[in-house]
Order: sequence, then structure tokens, then C-alpha cells
Amino acid sequence: MYRAPVEEIAFALKHVAGLKAAIDAGTFGDLGEDLVDAILGEAGRFASDEVAPLYKVGDQIGAKLHDAAVTMPPGWKELYKHWTEGGWNSLNGPEEYGGQGLPTMMGVATLEMWNSASMAFGIGPTLSMGAVEALEKHASEDLKSAYLAKLVSGEWMGTMNLTEPQAGSDLAALRTRAERSGDGTYRIFGQKIFITYGEHDFTDNIVHLVLARLPDAPAGTRGISLFLVPKFLLNEDGTPGERNDVFCSGIEEKLGIHASPTCTMIYGDGFAKGREPGAVGWLIGEENRGLACMFTMMNNARLLVGIQGVAVAETAFQKALAYANERRQGKASSYSGEGMAPIVHHPDVQRNLLTMKALTQAARAIAYSCAHAIDMARVSTGADKAHWQDRANLLTPLAKAFSTDVGVDVASLGVQIHGGMGFIEETGAAALLRDARIAPIYEGTNGIQAIDLVTRKLPLGNGEHVFGYIGELDGVAIAVAAMNSEAYGRTALILEQALDDLQGVTRHLQRQLGDGRTDDVLAGATPYLRLFSLVAGGAYLARAALADGDERRIALCRFFAENLLGETAALKDRITGGTASLAAAATALISA
Repeated sequence: MYRAPVEEIAFALKHVAGLKAAIDAGTFGDLGEDLVDAILGEAGRFASDEVAPLYKVGDQIGAKLHDAAVTMPPGWKELYKHWTEGGWNSLNGPEEYGGQGLPTMMGVATLEMWNSASMAFGIGPTLSMGAVEALEKHASEDLKSAYLAKLVSGEWMGTMNLTEPQAGSDLAALRTRAERSGDGTYRIFGQKIFITYGEHDFTDNIVHLVLARLPDAPAGTRGISLFLVPKFLLNEDGTPGERNDVFCSGIEEKLGIHASPTCTMIYGDGFAKGREPGAVGWLIGEENRGLACMFTMMNNARLLVGIQGVAVAETAFQKALAYANERRQGKASSYSGEGMAPIVHHPDVQRNLLTMKALTQAARAIAYSCAHAIDMARVSTGADKAHWQDRANLLTPLAKAFSTDVGVDVASLGVQIHGGMGFIEETGAAALLRDARIAPIYEGTNGIQAIDLVTRKLPLGNGEHVFGYIGELDGVAIAVAAMNSEAYGRTALILEQALDDLQGVTRHLQRQLGDGRTDDVLAGATPYLRLFSLVAGGAYLARAALADGDERRIALCRFFAENLLGETAALKDRITGGTASLAAAATALISA
């Protein structure tokens, strides 16, 4: 059973990502460490004692669709109600609409706990939080007044409607259309697929944010608008009233996250009887500028999906560690007891467990540091604001892609440690791997994150922001070397070598971009993102060790450096020398 690692989460927030320094500087007003600890402690209790026990029923029974209505698994509706009553949905919400206005870091940390306890539960509120941010930044005052308070409290939930059958990641191919009604509203017609929590019984209204195209819109992504389309239209007093012309026509049978309803949504098909066809919607932002509005929500969601990877990895590690201490097999020199040794004494199992732990903590540090940059950008002005916004933009693809890859890798290692029993559903190890596999795919596949990193993020600050960040990481390596401690082993040397690899390939990719060799850059994008993330993760683990000198943190950062960080040399070679072979071999793959 999952137990929230509250102390480890608090340490990563405060001493690795930068929350303590911000609190000490008064950056977040009255927020103090005592309040942070109290919030994390109660969140850990709720996740461990109330969410986690319902994971299995959610996985085994899942969400069910009947007559366009989705029923959630037994106990889940009550769980969600209790969760919102605890104020968890409003943690980061704007105070003027009933939110608590706490830093993004706090929301991300608690979301890790909800997703560790049940990823299918944790993904639902993620979309609502993204909808709140999009409405707060782009909606009219009337829409904010009507919807924001209910979304902030969690009384209503939000969704994000982008994908269509013919348009996956290519939003330029969207066909959902919007027609002006002449009264300030619009009529929406079309189909959206893969809509997370598009229909459910948690709340009495669902607020859909829908991308659609007006008849006179320009072609491509420049002609997309964003609309708010509620499941129920509102009465004069703001309560849900007449049913809107939108419904769920099906839910997907998925590999994992079975309790999360993944819906096909139909807009404007005459579902609402007795009224003119067309789902009633309201424009968010400006016509034909919807993608900019939606990206506010998507960027938020990418970080929060990244934290799902961390969350599943943490649970998989806990489950594997517990099993390794219970399962007995063979002899081990480090075991002095009677009979067979617990498999945790075997070096290969230890290596796998430490790999799981180190990758999880490295991914956590990257995600929390991204959240810290978002917070600092919000409270800063002028050049400082630009700096922190660039930092958040740089770290977002790392936080999303590396963390979700780690989720899959760690969950897979967890199955391996369980042996044959890991392949059996009874242990729950396989369920975590099934859940984890979606995270590298949704909210922009990890390949797209890598493309975003090399084509959009490397040029930030005239191409120099990335080197400022690398310089900060190099400062950690220098600090480790200055310790002159045998406990760190070769950490400083290997970290410096990895930083050299990162700096070299970054210059290489920037030159290729400047020369217009885009295909060569894209060929190296995914290995570059992993190289970058490994270096950042290794530096963050070293920062954690330096922060308090705890021998366990020192040992873990050394393990990461001496066992995992050497991969950067191979990745560098793949980026700088593998393009030609890729192009030559790829010709055999293309049939049309």
C-alpha cells in the first residue's frame, strides 16, 4: 500500500527546487515552512488513507457508460466530494474566486500524492486546474463570474477538447466548426476523441473547453478559436439548467487508468431534444486566437502529466522495495539469518531498486524546479520575470518527457523485481506499468516535447538562456569537488564530464539550427532531451546531498553519477554521429 513520502517531498521542494529560499525572501507573503509542512502532511494522510484504498476497485471495475452517462467506480464519487471539501482543488486557485492562491509548487507536490495513490483519480482535477488558468488569463469577466468559482472549488470540473479522429497532434487538421449565433454566443458542431473526464458523475456540471474553427477563419492553426461549452446551460441564478447539445457517445477500453473515463464527445448532433441543434458555446479570448489560450492550459497540463510519471515511479518503487524485503530466494553474502535470504540482499536487485529510487528523485527534482520557475515568473517583474519564464519554458519539456519515461522505466523494473509474480495482476505491479504507459503519450507525445525543446527552447534568450542554466548546474559540480570527500566518490568528475557533453551537443544543435539543418536537429532531439535530463537530475541529486550532508543522499547521488550518468557519452555520440545512419536506414521504412 502506498504511503506518501512527505519528508522526501518537503525536502525536494525546500532544498532542491528552491522553496525555502523563496519563503525566506518573503516571495510568497505569509507562507511559511510550518504551513507547508502541515499541508503536505495532511495531503499525505489523505492520499495514503483515503485515495489509495480505492485504487484497486477503480482499476478492476473502471468507469461505465450507459445512455450517454458515465458512472464512476464504487466509492469514487464520495471520495471526490470529500477531496473537494478538504479544499484540495482550490489550493492554487485565484483568491478572488475562492482559491487559496498558494504557489504552483504546492499544487504539484500534492498532485504527486494523488497520482501516486491513483493516477486515474489524479488526472481528473489536473484538467480542471488547467481550465481555471486558461479562463483566468483569457476569458471575459462575465464568463469568469459565471464559472470560475465553481471550477476553483471543484464543484464543477473542466475538460480540454483538442483531439479529433483525423487530427491527433496536428491541430491544423481540426474540423469541429463554430457558427456565430448573433446573440454573442456560438453554435459548436463536431466530434472530439480521447477527452479525459469528458463525462462522469462527480459533479452536476462539466465545463468543456473546445477548439473549433469559424467559417471565415484562416487556414491552419491561425484559424482556431477556443470556446467554453458547458454540459448544462446556466439558469439566471447561475445553477445548472437546460441540457446543452453535447454528449458522450463512448468511452475507450484502455490499457490502464481504467477509472478515468476517456470519452468521445459529440457536439451539435441534436442530443438536446426540443431545441435548435448546435452546442451553445462562448468565445474565450479572441476569434482565431484560440490556440494561444489553449496553450496556457496545455503547458500547465504538461508539467502535471510529468508529475504523474514521478508519482507512479514512487509507488512502483515502494511496492518493489516492500516485496524485495519479504520475498526469500537463494543465498546472499550480506544475509546472516537462517534459511533463504530476502532478495533485497542480492546485488542485482539492489542495483534495480537504487536505479528506481535515483531516477524517481531526479525526475521529482526536475518537475519541482519547473514549478518553482513558474511561481517565480508569476511574482517577478521586468528582466527577472523574463528570466524565470524562459526557465519554466526550458524545463517544461524535460519535466513532462523525462519524468513520464521514468515512470514507465521504473514501473517496468518494479515488475522485474517481482519476478513471475510481477506479471500476475494479483500483486498490483503490472497495474502500475499499465497506468504509466499513457503518460509519455498524452498532452503532447514525448517526441513532440523533444522537438519543442530543440527548436523552440534552445533559442530562448538569443540562445544563451540554456547556457546560463548549464552554468548553474556546473556550480553544483564545483561545490561537490570542493567537498573533497571520499563519500562522493567520482561524482564531481563524472558530473563535470556530463556537463561538458551537454554543453557540446547544445552548441552543436544550435549551429545546425542556424544552418537550417532542421532534419538533423530533429533526429537528435529525443536523445538530447534524455541527455539534458540526466545531467540536470544528477546535479539536483548532488544539490540535495550538499544541502544537509545526509549519508544516504550522498550515497544516492554517487550511485546516480557512477551508474547512470555515464549514459550521456553514448547519447552525445548518437546526437552528433547518428544522423547519417538514421537517414540511410529510414528509406527502407517508407512505403508511400
